[in-house]
Amino acid sequence: MSGNMNLTLKVWRQKNNKVKGSLVDYKVNEVSPDMSFLEMFDVLNEQLIIKGDEPIAFDHDCREGICGMCSMHINGRPHGPKDAITTCQLHMRSFKDGDTIVVEPWRAKAFPVIKDLTVDRSAFDRIIASGGYISVNTGNAQDGNTLPIPKVDADIAFAAAACIGCGACVAACKNASAMLFVSAKVNQLAHLPQGKPERMERVRAMVAQMDKEGFGSCTNTGACAAECPKEISLVNIAAMNRDYLKSNLIDAEG
Repeated sequence: MSGNMNLTLKVWRQKNNKVKGSLVDYKVNEVSPDMSFLEMFDVLNEQLIIKGDEPIAFDHDCREGICGMCSMHINGRPHGPKDAITTCQLHMRSFKDGDTIVVEPWRAKAFPVIKDLTVDRSAFDRIIASGGYISVNTGNAQDGNTLPIPKVDADIAFAAAACIGCGACVAACKNASAMLFVSAKVNQLAHLPQGKPERMERVRAMVAQMDKEGFGSCTNTGACAAECPKEISLVNIAAMNRDYLKSNLIDAEG
């Protein structure tokens, strides 16, 4: 026996966000357990093209778990059944011969479907543009040791910076909240010396933009952190909430 698998895929097909979509059944045979999930989709698309059918649109870029573009909702879980990995890092050995796999796009008002499994995540870009940066002109790069940063702060900033902005947190949340993503981007800068001068203005601006984009409120269930491929901690949300409250108190006091 070859050890290859025969699978049934139920894939969401939708031409654009103006029309209704539906799940369409596809048979994929002789799937190697060593294929990644995206490689399996490549095989399916080749089969569709050969038959004269339109291939399935899905996002991908680095295929190394870095870019965050491979946003697939697989059997009810963002990025699939494994923890702490993206869809491109998911291998077909995670499934069994004869399995039926349901693949859908992220479900969120703020992430409208572009086509099939591809959604528009530019809302995240606008949140970053609203304040997720340091505006001071830093000049030439300094030697790393000339700007001492306590290890605790450096570790917090580094852990928050691991967020790749894939949107799994939004897809996992029943309210489609972006709190985990926004808090990671806020705390990444809040604990570094270069980010401290704009710390209060930053958190107010980014939270305001998050609300403007139509993301829901935090459910406090922790689904976002449980499904995050980079294991971003809920501690970031608590820290952002403290900063947001503090920034509004400072603003009220003038």
